Amino acid sequence: MKINWKYIKGILLFALIVFLYGFSHVRNSKQKVRKIEVEFEAGNNLFMDVQMVNKLLIQNKETVKNQTKSVIDLHKLESHVRAHPMVENATVFLTIDGVLKAKVKQRTPVARVYANGDSYYIDRQAKTMPLSKKYAARVLLISGNVEAKDSIEIYKLATTILNDAFLKKQIIGAVKTPKNEFVLSTRVGEQKIILGNLENLSQKFKNLKAFYKKTMVDKTIDKYRAINLKYTNQVVCTKK
Repeated sequence: MKINWKYIKGILLFALIVFLYGFSHVRNSKQKVRKIEVEFEAGNNLFMDVQMVNKLLIQNKETVKNQTKSVIDLHKLESHVRAHPMVENATVFLTIDGVLKAKVKQRTPVARVYANGDSYYIDRQAKTMPLSKKYAARVLLISGNVEAKDSIEIYKLATTILNDAFLKKQIIGAVKTPKNEFVLSTRVGEQKIILGNLENLSQKFKNLKAFYKKTMVDKTIDKYRAINLKYTNQVVCTKK
């Protein structure tokens, strides 16, 4: 009977691979977490620091550092970090050499609301987020007759302003009136900008920029105390 050495070698090689994998797995599972590393995604937000994230990376009321890798519940740790009100997204994983890494993306506010004695941010996902004791973002300030349901409208107004270089420099706040209209305040000049509702918003801001361009050239901007943008095809101004 002829022995099939290739077949036998294949079986032995497979058995060796299984053994080495099992040995490596057992050895890896017994390894302890030797270090925790926190990395924040690029951005200007400073709502959280490494110490704050480390306090979220706990299991059974203890830090995960020096715990055996096999008992670490990565999904639970990741969910714990993501649940923090300043976190937009997070990923938690273990490296082969025993380092637990947390990559954190902080939320980005686009406006700050102050109404009815309460204050909070609206973020770039049009969701509310609390203020931070650690850092105050310099964003558009919204006040007046604001309700929780207004988040989408505030997000629309704030992002339209933020995405325009001129408006971003000039518009610093807005007041929402009981008639669900907005009145804007500016960085330069004493004029009130009566925006009205947010219909035809792009055209209204286009009209405003054209008005500013003209009145700054002829130096008549200071003659007006109010700029009304409520009418889509024209700018109605009130002199001082």
